[in-house]
Amino acid sequence: MDKNFGGVIWTNHVLSRMSERKISQSDVWATWRSPQKSRKAKIPGAWVYYRTFGSETIEVVAKQNEKKEWLILSVWSRPKGEVRYIADKKVKPVPFWKLVFRQILGK
Repeated sequence: MDKNFGGVIWTNHVLSRMSERKISQSDVWATWRSPQKSRKAKIPGAWVYYRTFGSETIEVVAKQNEKKEWLILSVWSRPKGEVRYIADKKVKPVPFWKLVFRQILGK
């Protein structure tokens, strides 16, 4: 694996994760370069890029450094239907009885 593949900088962390998770560097680069969706990451200034290949969706975290060079920070994959696009919120269903209670009390 090349630390400067595709004109971007690859951190040791992402190179390790690609190896562990058996994700090719070209798939990671293609996801970053031509994502189907993206969102802001929890890391300030970083973005998560998504691309589906067959039945698997690859998610890539990247950001620009102070020299405006792109750094690929991390990567993982999920089965196609499991992609989560909500950045910082955990969506937890509210029990029906709480909804009724809130309606009655106006809260």
